Amino acid sequence: MPETTLADLAHEVRSKNAGPFWVTMELFLRDAAGYRVAADETFLNERVIAELYRVEESTIRIFRIPSLNVVKISFPRPVSQGSLRDRDMHAGQHHVPLARLVVP
Repeated sequence: MPETTLADLAHEVRSKNAGPFWVTMELFLRDAAGYRVAADETFLNERVIAELYRVEESTIRIFRIPSLNVVKISFPRPVSQGSLRDRDMHAGQHHVPLARLVVP
């Protein structure tokens, strides 16, 4: 039986730059049940995001918006937008590890 991922629970999982120094990812969940899974702090928290994206846990901000079934996650970009080492100027591919996260 295939494992369920956050992408399976969502209408959309996306990422974008939030200025030259931050990345924002958004989970738009299909319903309240999916939101409860994604918003569960024992499942999706700063430690998990820090491990997925190799960023400092203390810099991660998670916003849970139950009225919209949305979870928003922001953290500093590993390299500033447009810098020589920037491989994704618009942060448009950062959401993939989050979308593939297997839910319990």
